[in-house]
Amino acid sequence: MAEHLQQELVDALSARACEALTHWGLAGQRPELLKYRENAVFRIALANGEPAALRIHRPGYHDEGALASELRWMTALRDGGLTVPSSVATADDRVLVHLPAANAFDAQHADIVTWMHGTPLGQSGTPLAHELEVQIAIFFAIGAAMAEMHNLTDGWRLPDGFSRAAWDANGLLGESPLWGRFWDCAGLSADHRSALTYLRARLQDLLAKIPAENLDYGLIHADLVRENVLIDGNAVGFIDFDDAGFGFRMFDIATALLKNRIEPHYRQLESALIAGYRSRRALSDAALATLPLFLTLRSVTYIGWLAARPEFPNAAARLARYADEALRLAEELPQ
Repeated sequence: MAEHLQQELVDALSARACEALTHWGLAGQRPELLKYRENAVFRIALANGEPAALRIHRPGYHDEGALASELRWMTALRDGGLTVPSSVATADDRVLVHLPAANAFDAQHADIVTWMHGTPLGQSGTPLAHELEVQIAIFFAIGAAMAEMHNLTDGWRLPDGFSRAAWDANGLLGESPLWGRFWDCAGLSADHRSALTYLRARLQDLLAKIPAENLDYGLIHADLVRENVLIDGNAVGFIDFDDAGFGFRMFDIATALLKNRIEPHYRQLESALIAGYRSRRALSDAALATLPLFLTLRSVTYIGWLAARPEFPNAAARLARYADEALRLAEELPQ
């Protein structure tokens, strides 16, 4: 997962992880770097030998209040029976520790969450490996688990000081969206800028016209892509709540579906996910009719996200492809 990183960076991250582990009394082990994107994620061992995940958060991405709120929500969902990670506290009952600036690192926060068993559903851009019958069962289970997540959340009383970003109209289409100004970000061609500027205005208009009763709103995961859905036998679990916040529940559904549109049996997978969702939570036909809009909204967010990361492999070509994909999706929007 981290093979593309230079060894010097891997060594520095590992040293930072060892520094963090001292807060849990877990010094003396070699953390295994699993992923380095928004956060550095390591596999570590707890005092009882059980595996767990140490996360060292990217400086400036979320403040302490937002990080603590993410952990509280995950733990509440876990307590409610959902298969998600929950926080592991230090001996003095902290779920989040502060790491001061040192060497190549700015000040950061770190946490440990329980290990999630299972295998990721897949990888974006790679065809699903399961037989169609299994795919359908998995997507039904994803929809049901997502609905249960929304149900548990609506029944949970937010703790004082709870703070997460909002994937609302402003967070998606305002002057400073959460993932960047997709219509005029660096790296876009003049044609793409023009087309996306027009699309932004169209999306704003369409979203504003949806009746409030068709816009279920509350806390959402906001990143239920294949890599964040774990399959363990007949059960599914969700990981990586880093982008979780307040938003439209259809945005969660759209996120789970968007990257699967390349599948030859996509319509069956979509139907299975919706059926699974409806088995646990109400979803009207009028609300479901907004899916093309939320698929397009999800698609444009990736443009701004990638534009802010030009160091990614083939970033320029990918950015153009993301823009083309969003514009093709827009062709399915109501006139």
